[in-house]
Amino acid sequence: MKDSSPSVALILKGDKLHLNQCPRNDLEQEQMKDILYASAIRSLMYAQVCTRPNIAFVVGMLGRYQSNPRLDHWRAAKKVMRYLQGTKDYMLIYGRTENLEVVGYSDSDFAGCVDSRKSTSGYIFMIANGAVSWKSAKQTLITTSTIEAEFVSCSEATSHGVWLKSFISELRITDSISKPLRIYSDNSVAVFMAKHNKSGS
Repeated sequence: MKDSSPSVALILKGDKLHLNQCPRNDLEQEQMKDILYASAIRSLMYAQVCTRPNIAFVVGMLGRYQSNPRLDHWRAAKKVMRYLQGTKDYMLIYGRTENLEVVGYSDSDFAGCVDSRKSTSGYIFMIANGAVSWKSAKQTLITTSTIEAEFVSCSEATSHGVWLKSFISELRITDSISKPLRIYSDNSVAVFMAKHNKSGS
């Protein structure tokens, strides 16, 4: 893939992967026999974990089909590789700051997994204006509304944010992280529920 044409589009709106795309006969399995799909996904995971939070969602989605991938999944994986080729100058940058502050951003789709109808949570935490921790993962329960999915994602992000703030403080590279933990969500109702200790279930 090193000589592949670069791409600036990682995934298009409406792109879906599902189990119905997995090989259904011997011919389709033969097409995938010599393709190192699982190895490619592990390489993408390495890039995602180290420096590329922007591919976390799609790599997590591709990773669900490692045991029985089809050409559709392989084409989607190659699309991610072309995206990395086209954005290889992207990097994590941290700014100089007097006071360290942990700032988080949380988001979720709703029933995005076609196979299980489960939603996918995502969060990212910034320190000194640079990303230091991120995650995208399918939720363990089936939510019944976008508000509930966003609330679950925000809860997961909050738990990680509290741990991260404590971890940074225990490193003793600074006296303390004085400001309260801030987490931003794009769902106003979920934010209201969090602020007022409400439950929609």
